[in-house]
Amino acid sequence: MPEYKAPIRDIKFVMQELLNCDNHYQKLGYEDASLDMVDAIISEAAKFAEQVVAPINQIGDEQGCTWTDGEVTTPDGFKDAYQQYVAGGWPTLAQSVEFGGQGLPHSLNTAITEIFSSANHSFAMYPGLSHGALATIEAHGSEQLKNQFIPKLVAGSWTGTMCLTESHCGTDLGMLRTKAELNDDGSYSLTGSKIFISAGEHDLSDNIVHIVIARIPGSPAGSKGISLFIVPKFNVTDDGDISERNAVSCGSIEHKMGINANATCVINFDGAKGYLIGEINRGLNCMFTFMNVARLGVATEGVAAAEASFQGALAYAKDRLQMRSLSGVKNPNGPADAIIVHPDVRRMLLTQKSIAEGGRALIAYLAQLVDIGHVSTCEEEKAAAETKLALLTPIAKAFLTELGLECTGHGVQVFGGHGFIKEWGMEQLMRDTKISCLYEGTTGIQALDLLARKILGSKGKILKAFASEVTTFCLENADDDAMQEFIQPIKSFGGDWQKMTEKVGARAIKNPDEIGAASVDYLMYSGYLTLAYFWAKMAKVAQDKLAEGCEDEAFYQAKIKTARFYFQRILPRAKGHAACVENGAQSMMALDADDFSF
Repeated sequence: MPEYKAPIRDIKFVMQELLNCDNHYQKLGYEDASLDMVDAIISEAAKFAEQVVAPINQIGDEQGCTWTDGEVTTPDGFKDAYQQYVAGGWPTLAQSVEFGGQGLPHSLNTAITEIFSSANHSFAMYPGLSHGALATIEAHGSEQLKNQFIPKLVAGSWTGTMCLTESHCGTDLGMLRTKAELNDDGSYSLTGSKIFISAGEHDLSDNIVHIVIARIPGSPAGSKGISLFIVPKFNVTDDGDISERNAVSCGSIEHKMGINANATCVINFDGAKGYLIGEINRGLNCMFTFMNVARLGVATEGVAAAEASFQGALAYAKDRLQMRSLSGVKNPNGPADAIIVHPDVRRMLLTQKSIAEGGRALIAYLAQLVDIGHVSTCEEEKAAAETKLALLTPIAKAFLTELGLECTGHGVQVFGGHGFIKEWGMEQLMRDTKISCLYEGTTGIQALDLLARKILGSKGKILKAFASEVTTFCLENADDDAMQEFIQPIKSFGGDWQKMTEKVGARAIKNPDEIGAASVDYLMYSGYLTLAYFWAKMAKVAQDKLAEGCEDEAFYQAKIKTARFYFQRILPRAKGHAACVENGAQSMMALDADDFSF
């Protein structure tokens, strides 16, 4: 199993040098988030991840979870690790002081999330969905519900889930059958089954708080008739204490491709007591609070997977001897050269490195936008941040998980046959990461959200805020000769992005299938261009640091060289996606459904 080491130096580079988190936090009133505090928290998270969370990753995969008569037992070491996680105050980090949290920035918590996810994807998922549950209750719940449920969720003694999917409808939530009937005391009685519920049942916390969508009898058909409810595993008193067992049970757990140490459950509600969140028939609107938090969390998983796979592949490539370098012997005292000297191995390693580090920058930027949305007192600033988040969230979720999966494949490939063997841990990373492309909306769903709902739905207006930011950066560096290798491609690809958007919009007026046919390629093009922007910004910081005569010269030189690799070997992929968009829907839709055969 690869020995995970948190990339503290690069995390600090992104937060402090690229995004100036100190100024960002002080401006927003996060007085406790000083640079010393940020450094201390990241260092402690790294220590906990490396010494406690990572060592149980492989055994978690081997043992998996066990289901017996509705009860789920997690693998050896998970319960103890979770107790240490709670004792360390990690669940409280970015939560409201009013409910027992530390009140630190969301963006700091995001950096910690990446570290834990790289160390152990399955473990990180148990507390992961609690953030979305908390955000949903805090945004839409009554004061009574907040006081009943939030403090224990903040403390980590309770965990949360998201209960959307049913076996017959998948992503089409308007087809759900779970019903909620009003009780005399104002609560609701929920009946139905949900599937694929991550961390839906386990032995880590005292209670599990399910956030459930259901339909109240008499509500409109489809998504307009969905309401949202809190349904706890154990009922809760008005004072927030655990009461009797609710009519919620785990019917089974899935035997799946990866994340074996995280229980993926069928959850049955048999007249379970629940509490309405928000307004009747406005449940899906409220649920987007949860989903948007979760989508950024899943995007972070993509970065975490790329980083973990890169670390394993890099260590192996430096150690594994095989063949001689084409440009001359590099290890004259050995029987062969280390495989890191071979160009194709470099291609895979640099792909992993450029995606992990570029993705980290994008995620940190988005997390700062979330900070602004949470606490800024300037309505104009908040609106701008929310607009950029609306555009970039589906891009980050889909693009970074697809590229994260690709990076885990490169990790297996660098190891060759050994990568296919379980003991090395590289194939586990690949199996664990595939789910990130699927849950919280598949790549195709994210692409439709981006192109149909966000871009075309706003008549392209949603692009303006981010496009303006990119344009300003290009103008600011127009006279910097050292930056032209990065600025010119961004300008060219950015212009084509606008033209592509207009062309798809014009075609869609005549044939709506053009949107679906173009959407994934459009999203991937958008992702490659967006990451190019962040790599250009990182290259600029590195150039400035070198010009100042910095001490850590090798680090900044590596940034510039990795940026150059990204622009020369990764960004050109976008041209292929542009060609696919240009070719339209005709060939994709030419076969009738009955013509597909085998």
